[in-house]
Amino acid sequence: MKARLNPYQAAPQTMKALQALETQLQASGLEKPLIELVKTRASQINGCAFCIDMHTQDARKQGETEQRLYLLNAWRESPLYTDRERAALAWTEAVTLVSETHVPDDVYDDVRRHFSEAETVNLTMLVAAINAWNRIAISFRSIHPVKAAHAA
Repeated sequence: MKARLNPYQAAPQTMKALQALETQLQASGLEKPLIELVKTRASQINGCAFCIDMHTQDARKQGETEQRLYLLNAWRESPLYTDRERAALAWTEAVTLVSETHVPDDVYDDVRRHFSEAETVNLTMLVAAINAWNRIAISFRSIHPVKAAHAA
């Protein structure tokens, strides 16, 4: 696989705008481990290897366990996630797949049981942002770091 272009070189001001949103979201009060779970889950759904690699590494730096990362795409089947995390992951999936799900009322009701109005907006913007990052990375074929011994 070969990268198509570097969006930071091609449109630096536009990329700075998305990075500013990212900075705001990091300061929004949402828990850092939760942020990384959401980013990883959306990236799994979208099939973004670059972002999965980045956010699983970031999650580990936040103290996330290997087991929870390995089970993330089957979170409904595992007791390892809190009710708040489950609500956020369901919301992440529904918003990421909005054209299929139309974000059902029961998913909204559950997220609102665990998140304030402001947190719900911040969580939604987080999902929107990671979906934007996924689309940029996938469209321009961003390549995650590869150790030489594992390169194809």
